[in-house]
Amino acid sequence: MIQLVIRLGLLALLIFWTFYLIRPFVTILVWALVLAVALNPAFVLLAKLLGGRPKLAATILTAASFAVVIGPAAWLGLGAADGIKDFAAQLAVGELAVPSPPEAIKSWPLIGTQFYELWDQASTNLRPVLQMIAPYLKPFAGTLLGLAGDAGVGTIKFLLSVAVAGFIFPYGAQLVAAGRGFLSRIVPEQSEHFLDLAGATIRAVAQGVIGIAVIQALLAGIGFKLAGIPIAGLLALVVLLLSIVQIGAAPVMLPVIIWIWTDKDVSTAVLLTLFLGAVSILDNILKPMVMGRGLTTPTLVILIGVIGGTLGHGIIGLFIGPIILSVAWELAVAWIGTDRTSPARHAVPER
Repeated sequence: MIQLVIRLGLLALLIFWTFYLIRPFVTILVWALVLAVALNPAFVLLAKLLGGRPKLAATILTAASFAVVIGPAAWLGLGAADGIKDFAAQLAVGELAVPSPPEAIKSWPLIGTQFYELWDQASTNLRPVLQMIAPYLKPFAGTLLGLAGDAGVGTIKFLLSVAVAGFIFPYGAQLVAAGRGFLSRIVPEQSEHFLDLAGATIRAVAQGVIGIAVIQALLAGIGFKLAGIPIAGLLALVVLLLSIVQIGAAPVMLPVIIWIWTDKDVSTAVLLTLFLGAVSILDNILKPMVMGRGLTTPTLVILIGVIGGTLGHGIIGLFIGPIILSVAWELAVAWIGTDRTSPARHAVPER
C-alpha cells in the first residue's frame, strides 16, 4: 500500500511538473494544432499538386500563413489596439459622450431634418447619462488596456503557432493515429467517431466561423480606412467579434454607412456603401460554401468561448476559446447520446 501511494505521488508530481513547464506554451501548441487540422485539406491538396512532396507543401503553406499574420492580421491587431487604448483613456477620465450630428445631415432629402433632430436629442440627452455611469466603468479600462498591451505578445504567439503548425503538417497521419490510440483507451467503442467529430468540429469552427470572420473583419477594416474613419481598427475588431458570435456585421456597418453619407460626396458614398454592404453579407455567402457540415454548436457556447478565451489567454484566446469549447460541447453531446442508447443496444432479448 505504501509503495502504491509513493508511485501515485511520484506520478502526480511528474504530471504537475510537466504541465507547469509547458503551461507558457499551451496556447501556442493548441493554436498550432487547430491550424494543422483546419488547413490539413489544403495541405493534402497542395502536396498532391507538388507531386507528393509534403515538406515543400508545408513550407509553402507556412510561408503563406506567415504573410497573412505579418501583413493584414498584424495591421488589424495594431489598429484595434490603438483604438482600445483611446477608448480606455476616455473611460479612465470619464469623457464618454455621443458626438453631435454633422450639419450636412440637414440637406438630406425627406428624412434629413428629422434625422438631425433625433441625433441631436440623443447626443444631448445621453451625455449626462454617460457621464453618470462613467465612474463605474473605470475599472473596465484596466482590462481594456491589458488586452491592448497583449497585442504585441499575441502577434508573437501567432507567429510561433504558424511555425509549429508548419512542422506538424507532414506528420498529420502519425498524430491522428496517436490520438486514435489515446481515445481507444478512454472510449474504446467510440474512439473513431469521437476523433472524426473533433476534427470536423475544429474545421467547421476554424474555417466557417473564425476564418470567415477574419476575412470579413479585414475587408471591413479596409473599407473603414478608405472612408477615413479614425477608429477603423477598433471597428474592424468589433466586426470580428460580432461575426464570430454569429450576430453579423450589420450593427457596425449601418452607423458607418450613415456617417459616410454625412461626410463624403455622393459618388464616394455610393461606392463605399456598395463595398461595405457586400462585406456585411459576405458570411451568408461563404458559410454554405466553406462549411461541409452544419454547425450545431449553440451561439451561447461560442460567445462564452470568445469571452472566456479572451479574458484567460488574451488576443489569441479570442480564437482558441470558441473552438475548444465547441469541440468540448460536441463531444459531450455525442457522449451523452451514446450513454442513452447503450442500454438498448446491449439489452439481452427475452426468451
